[in-house]
Amino acid sequence: MRAPFAWCRYGRKPMRVLCVAGARPNFMKVKPVMDALERRDIETVLVHTGQHYDREMNEVFFEDLGLRAPDLWLGVGSGTHAVQTARVMESFEPVVSDVAPDVVVVVGDVNSTMACALVAAKAGPLVAHVEAGLRSRDWTMPEEINRVVTDRVSDYLFAPSPDAVANLEAEGYHSDQIFLVGNVMVDTLLANLDRARTQPVFDDLGLAPGEYGLVTLHRPANVDDDAVLKDILAALGAVAEKLPLLLPAHPRTAAMLGGADIPPGLRVVDPLGYLDFIALEASARLVLTDSGGVQEETTVLGVPCLTLRENTERPITVSEGTNTVVGRDPRRIEAAALEVLQRQVEPRRPALWDGRAGERIADALVTAQRS
Repeated sequence: MRAPFAWCRYGRKPMRVLCVAGARPNFMKVKPVMDALERRDIETVLVHTGQHYDREMNEVFFEDLGLRAPDLWLGVGSGTHAVQTARVMESFEPVVSDVAPDVVVVVGDVNSTMACALVAAKAGPLVAHVEAGLRSRDWTMPEEINRVVTDRVSDYLFAPSPDAVANLEAEGYHSDQIFLVGNVMVDTLLANLDRARTQPVFDDLGLAPGEYGLVTLHRPANVDDDAVLKDILAALGAVAEKLPLLLPAHPRTAAMLGGADIPPGLRVVDPLGYLDFIALEASARLVLTDSGGVQEETTVLGVPCLTLRENTERPITVSEGTNTVVGRDPRRIEAAALEVLQRQVEPRRPALWDGRAGERIADALVTAQRS
């Protein structure tokens, strides 16, 4: 770990933190950290890389979360992993030079996370990774590569759960780099849940709480392979015979579904804003997903979740939560769904998933910079 910059309230300059967001999941993760830093009168600069750039994946989340407009917009857009990562790095390097932050905070595991961490690590500022230590051990997942690389170049590793801490310790990170802080996604969920429940989304979609299932699909392994997608749709069709299903379609998924046979009982709709989505998530009878964040949210909400992947980087949602990893086999998905529909589950709140992870991160950064 590099030596922190000297800083104190009466020192030569105030602390400056540059926070990075690029894709939809990042917005929910960066908001609690920025709020906590600003409550401590820490100067924060928000950079949006533009990895997600359409309204449904971008602007509506800023509005729903009350996240202030970014100070800088890089507008990198879409592309292959290499092209997108390169664009982020080229665009972010002059930002780091101009802003001259003491710390760059990156969140999650998208391409922007890794790209900005690499630039910052070479440019001089300290790097803080929020959601460090998560591991699926599946190297076919681009996110796994992003997680491992980001952790390797980071100075502060903010872990959401004990399993993430254990992963970092096993990989040889120093104890003074690792901070068990809890889950920033849960901070945002708890802060917005009451407001979400007042949304008119049920009337808008003609749904009744507890009488539908919610589906999310976006990972390339699930939606880019026609045979795999066909199998998943067959499984969803079987479940939909027992429980109507709603699928808000990520742009990647919508493109692939364009030529697929949608089974009866599976309703595909446009992407939803954050408040509408968590309102539907909280009142769903069942959620089927390939999203990491949804596994965490359903655990806290007490909604049964079936993860349509062969692994998860969030095992605490299985050991202490409501999540079951069922893979992509249609028969296994159908059997697991029918079993879940016959029982009730209770909300689970793993240790430190209490809505104060952002506060702990801010405290750790301020304390480390003063030392």
